[in-house]
Amino acid sequence: MLQGLRVVGHAVRTEPRIFTGAVLSSAVYGIMTVGSSWALGWATEHAVLPAFRDGHATTGALVTAALLIVGVAVLKAAGVIGRRVLAGIMQYRMQAWSRRAVTRQYLRLPLAWHHRHPTGQLLSNASSDAEAAWAPLAPLPMAVGVVVMLVTAAVAILLVDPMLALVGFLIFPAIAALNLVYQRRLSPLVMRAQQLRAEVSEIAHESFDGALVVKTLGREDAEAARFQAKADTLRDANIAVGRVRGLFDPLLEALPTLGVLAVLLFGSVRLAAGGVTSGELIQVSYLFTLLAFPIRALGWVLAELPRSVVGWNRVQDVLTASGSMDYGAARLGTGGAATVEVRGVGYGYLPDTPVLSGVDFEVRAGRTVAIVGPTGSGKSTLTQLLVRLIDPDTGRVLLDGTDVRDVAKGEVSTAASLVPQQTFLFDDTVRGNVILGTSGDSVPDERIWAALRLAQADGFVSALPKGLDTRVGERGATLSGGQRQRLALARALVRSPRLLILDDATSSVDSQVEGRILRGLRDGSPDSTVVVVAYRMATIALADEVVYLEHGRVADRGPHDVLLGRCAGYRDLVTAYEREEAERAALGADEEITA
Repeated sequence: MLQGLRVVGHAVRTEPRIFTGAVLSSAVYGIMTVGSSWALGWATEHAVLPAFRDGHATTGALVTAALLIVGVAVLKAAGVIGRRVLAGIMQYRMQAWSRRAVTRQYLRLPLAWHHRHPTGQLLSNASSDAEAAWAPLAPLPMAVGVVVMLVTAAVAILLVDPMLALVGFLIFPAIAALNLVYQRRLSPLVMRAQQLRAEVSEIAHESFDGALVVKTLGREDAEAARFQAKADTLRDANIAVGRVRGLFDPLLEALPTLGVLAVLLFGSVRLAAGGVTSGELIQVSYLFTLLAFPIRALGWVLAELPRSVVGWNRVQDVLTASGSMDYGAARLGTGGAATVEVRGVGYGYLPDTPVLSGVDFEVRAGRTVAIVGPTGSGKSTLTQLLVRLIDPDTGRVLLDGTDVRDVAKGEVSTAASLVPQQTFLFDDTVRGNVILGTSGDSVPDERIWAALRLAQADGFVSALPKGLDTRVGERGATLSGGQRQRLALARALVRSPRLLILDDATSSVDSQVEGRILRGLRDGSPDSTVVVVAYRMATIALADEVVYLEHGRVADRGPHDVLLGRCAGYRDLVTAYEREEAERAALGADEEITA
């Protein structure tokens, strides 16, 4: 509970004015609620009882009683409105703060951190966890404010008759003990339910994001069963929470009622003995019925604290995550192609499991270099290091002779562009996707079309219903894989990068289109250095030099023709496709002769 109160305290310190206003509104409500008992007692003594005793009541007494009751009701309603509005504002502001903070942290943390955390969990941190962390804020001002009502009511009862107060107050220790047992039973159940919400979100996101794989493999039923199993577990956890609440809530409601019955029984004796008047007995009984509400209000806050702690801890796990990238103050050049140097670079996603080890090579300005290697040799990891999506565990990556870790923030992304294997397009227009990452207002259509022509995308874009203003759908769903890749390439080219890195970025286009793209890049981009991860021999042959990776190391490097002659591993890799085609052709010829 202490940890939960610390979470609440953070919210109060963050929004002190709104919280103060909400508490004051709640205090007005509490005071007026107690005032209604006094108004009711006054009306009983001065209007109701005289009417029964004398057969009539004075107009002044009736008007005064009516004004008292109406006035108290109006002020109480104003307190309720102020409390609810301000409490809601406070809660939603804190939720928005958490979401912004989490999102900023996601963007700040390096890609290596994201590799270790599933997307579904990250979505849960920014949504349900942020909501759960501040769930107690809705009833909090009411609970704090009605403490005033609790104290005021207790004082009023003592002033009316201390003997009746003593009888009624005996119920408080029982309520406190029951609340303590309630919290201890409820807390672990609520914590488990909140954790399961995140797990359900993870499975749902994974299934939806992998919809193509799920459907092509016919795993709809299996995925539905996997989701149902976790959803059923969450259902059972929520039912367990509901059972505890269903058991304790009626008891907490009943105890104050037992206190009222005890007061009425003892009060009737006091009334008969002349110790209290009828109005005083009604006033005290009504005050005791009011005491049940502040006690329950405090219980509502306490019931939300366990869930709040879980949500807060999960949000804090993100906000306190380490691994942020440090930046220097160095600036890169602004004109001409960049030079690239990789010096003794090593990197691994898991401890003691290196993907790259001691990688050394250099790319001179304006050259085109192909990175070639078997699957798992570290080619994509190397491209991420070149644009500083991740930092090497050992060694250095230098652009224009400067370690990328020493340059100012934003310098690498301005000088270099990466077109990754997996193309991502936003649900925006062609224009919006191409100029993404640039100052959109300063990019004329002529420059966009030039980038599209260089990417061999101008033809299909011209044929779209609205040309550059055609929306491409979520993830570019209305386009083919090759079209998406060419738009992603145009997105990189429109920025006129000094270093362009293509990580198998033309795998979904045919070899002829790929050849035209690479020839266009070599001939039409003299101010760019190009590093391309390639597999096709025709593509590789267009490069000035080839860097051949094997088992995370540079096994050989040099011109394509030279490597074909001296490196067996390279030769076997790049000629495998041609050998397979030749074997198929020979097999077909043998079958024809046999026939």
